[in-house]
Amino acid sequence: MARKKIKLTRPELKRQRDQLTRFQRYLPMLKLKQQQLQMTVREVEQKRRRLDEMVKNSWKRFNTYRAVLADTSGVNIRGLSKCDEVITTRVNVAGVNVPVFEKVTFPSVHYSLFGTPAWVDLVLSELRNVRALEAELGVIVEQHRLLNHELRKIVQRVNLFEKVKIPEIREAIRIIRIKLGDEMTSAVGRAKIAKSKLDASAATNSWPSTADSLSEEAAP
Repeated sequence: MARKKIKLTRPELKRQRDQLTRFQRYLPMLKLKQQQLQMTVREVEQKRRRLDEMVKNSWKRFNTYRAVLADTSGVNIRGLSKCDEVITTRVNVAGVNVPVFEKVTFPSVHYSLFGTPAWVDLVLSELRNVRALEAELGVIVEQHRLLNHELRKIVQRVNLFEKVKIPEIREAIRIIRIKLGDEMTSAVGRAKIAKSKLDASAATNSWPSTADSLSEEAAP
């Protein structure tokens, strides 16, 4: 994209200087937010890894019960272990509105504790625990996505200001100052020439010519 042509005038110089001041004031705030987001993203990533490991371990523990899943006495364990609702709240984290896991709800249990094997309650509890961890992991993944998206935007802005906008403005200011300096030098030069001409003209008019002087001396 072609660079926009700048006006080589004093008002434009002031405008460029004002813009540079704004960018230089805004850039440190952007960098601070970038640092905060980077720290937060690392923390969320660590939590995501811990939860991911917990989910894997929970599935391993649950898999030890797979042999007895064929005899559930009519209890729909998989259906009862599905989350009805994942409850979250919204919190501002490093300037980003992200979901925070609160809890999950499951379908109500309606079966006879005496008419089912004892392990049914245990298996259902284990599977629900896995599902709850998966739900929490899903919220953490969403947190990471939102924070990382915002971080990329901030990094782009920092790079834009630091590597493009501010250097362009400084270069524009340099060009305008050179142009205005050249104009001032030319103006001073023209003024000196004009003054010299005026001084020469004044000197010529203030002294009588040689012929006039001789005429005055010869007069009686």
